[in-house]
Amino acid sequence: MAVPYLLVGRLALVTGGGSGIGRAVCQALAREGATVVVADRNENAAKSTLDTLLQVNQNKHAVKFVDVSQSQSVHYLFSSISQQLSQVPDIVVNSAGITQDAMLNDLTEQMFDDVLTVNLKGTFLVIQAACKLMVSENIKDGSLVNVSSIVGKVGNIGQCNYAASKAGVVGLTKAVAKEVAKHGIRCNAVMPGFIDTPMVGTVPEKVMEYFKKQTPLARQGKPEDVAEACLFLASPKSSYITGEVIEVTGGLFM
Repeated sequence: MAVPYLLVGRLALVTGGGSGIGRAVCQALAREGATVVVADRNENAAKSTLDTLLQVNQNKHAVKFVDVSQSQSVHYLFSSISQQLSQVPDIVVNSAGITQDAMLNDLTEQMFDDVLTVNLKGTFLVIQAACKLMVSENIKDGSLVNVSSIVGKVGNIGQCNYAASKAGVVGLTKAVAKEVAKHGIRCNAVMPGFIDTPMVGTVPEKVMEYFKKQTPLARQGKPEDVAEACLFLASPKSSYITGEVIEVTGGLFM
């Protein structure tokens, strides 16, 4: 007997869907039958993700440009989704993020602001827009999944701005979960460790080797490892879970 797909009939929006964790999340959600909107600042990268989704299922997936740091761009994203697909996203995964690393004494105010604006404010803007639509459309099984980072829990040298932004995502997740639960909407977060993505590609090799040795599972994580956790939180399998943070770190810093 065939196992039914988890997300048939669901519309999922994934920011930062053009590469890395975001792309893997898009693929995992599509594999379970969802229609996926791939949103990214890099439309060519998003289109590359779309090509992989069409190999998984033939739903009417879509590519959208978005700059999550700009409220006008986020507003246009949601309005264009409604117009094109005649449906409100009931799954939203916030994977868009940037780094601008520097030691504390070299970290400029602009670098701090840029990272907080994309990683934290951007997550807030997308969540707020999504929740307004979910509530207005009376969606009772909405799921919000935010991508934080283990750096937001333990900090990291040269990443004061990034650590602050990702710690903020956890606080935002927990506060939102309390507010929207009465509407049947859940809000959770995943906290990846050092995952093999373009973002981590800038980390010096000797630093990565150090963290690999400190990881009980003795390997670097893959985007798919994080995507499976996001899939779980997006799906009915986690229907009684909200306000939680799942660490996907191979046991690092446990």
